[in-house]
Amino acid sequence: MSIINVMWSGGSPYASVHKVHQQILSQASPGTPVKTWLLQHSAPACLRELGQVEALKLSSRFLKGRGIWALSRPWRNCFFRKALLKNDARQVLIDGLGVARVLLPALRKLPHVRAVVMFHGSTRLQCKDVRLLRQFSSEQLTLCAVSQTLADSISADLKLPVVTLSSMLNPHTFEQQLLPRDQARQQLGIPAGTHQVFGAVGRLVDSKGFDTLLSAFAKTLVNHPDRLLIIIGEGVMRAELEAQVKALGLQGKVLLPGYVDNVASLYRAFDWVLIPSRAEGLGLVVQEAVIAGVPILASDLPVFYEQLGEAGNYVTVGDESAWVRAIEASDALSTTEVAARQHASLDPEHAWLRFRQACTTVLSGL
Repeated sequence: MSIINVMWSGGSPYASVHKVHQQILSQASPGTPVKTWLLQHSAPACLRELGQVEALKLSSRFLKGRGIWALSRPWRNCFFRKALLKNDARQVLIDGLGVARVLLPALRKLPHVRAVVMFHGSTRLQCKDVRLLRQFSSEQLTLCAVSQTLADSISADLKLPVVTLSSMLNPHTFEQQLLPRDQARQQLGIPAGTHQVFGAVGRLVDSKGFDTLLSAFAKTLVNHPDRLLIIIGEGVMRAELEAQVKALGLQGKVLLPGYVDNVASLYRAFDWVLIPSRAEGLGLVVQEAVIAGVPILASDLPVFYEQLGEAGNYVTVGDESAWVRAIEASDALSTTEVAARQHASLDPEHAWLRFRQACTTVLSGL
């Protein structure tokens, strides 16, 4: 019997989702075959470590079944049923609602195949989604979310139980890849003598709030012109953010290096990590920064409070003036003390153990 891990695609936009699935599946019983299906593109190395990876390279029109492609849905269901039977699948881990829409209809005639749908962020549930998810018994389908905040939200919308699988990185594995401060700064091309280096990591999309951060950061340079901001990531807002950097005269003060493959090793290059998100399902950046020993300034989202509690340094969501004040105030704070307080609150070692236990429970129930 095998576990089939079904995800939409590979590539940098899905990096955090890949990490979460890798962490979950790493807790499967020893010897259990794990196979990953990418509905479109190939997977990163972290998923290949778990077992066989296959890119199905299916078109978006076929997968979403819109217009004339709606006629292909019966064939699509048959395709996935045959594939699951061929691979002796008894357990299926499904990446979010989009993949669930594609795969769950194929499971109606396979009651022996148990599935977990993993929610990674807030999603717009349609009436047909609610009907689909309610068709399955709790013995065949388990709904999970990466944080308690997200689980509560989805459960309220669906009127169905959602298990909290609070995703956590293995702190020991993560620490081993961290580069020393000087070496990390050298790799990022940070000029010597820079007073403060602020880092932000995430996709360049509206929900990450980087536009607000840029406006706020520009105002702090009036009194502290030797500061530097690095936003690592790629996305659809790149051109817009580059134009904003130019308009604000931030050339040389803000770096947008794009997707950096080894970003997890570079956190110690930063004095502070800034997380100006407008919405998050979890925010792995919080965990990465805390494990690296770098203090965080973050939007006052419930999901961040869930991880950092009273130790968090929070800023009102989308409030440019509040971000200006928070960045200015950071200069007077002890980064060592703030980082230690946030580390004690998150408690990565015990959070990792709790996550492993929860994964084992969920996987054994499949």
